[in-house]
Amino acid sequence: MTPPRRDPGRDRGLVRPYVVTDGRAYPTRNTFDLVTLVMAHGDRPLGGLSPEKRRLMDLCLGGALSVAEVSGHLMLPVSVVKVLLGDLVDSGHITTRSPIPSAQLPEAQLLQEVLDGLRARL
Repeated sequence: MTPPRRDPGRDRGLVRPYVVTDGRAYPTRNTFDLVTLVMAHGDRPLGGLSPEKRRLMDLCLGGALSVAEVSGHLMLPVSVVKVLLGDLVDSGHITTRSPIPSAQLPEAQLLQEVLDGLRARL
């Protein structure tokens, strides 16, 4: 049986995740959640950054994005994006802001009272 024909143009540009992360599977810090906000510093030099890190920087210079959004825009797995983010945080190119911990969220009773008050006014 003849193996299926492969389109030679299909594999062009394909880079394995371990190449993008220099063989690392985990970031230098484990503080990135899917909703962690990423903000780039425009005053940092981009020389010496890999193409993926440059794309990440260009993407985040437009404003804060979540880790999940960055992953989607770059079309890279979240685990790869987390490794790249760890490197960029270590070098001072980006800052991140963690999501609000659940302990700081308002209680459901307070939200219900606000909703009831709004309904009473309307």
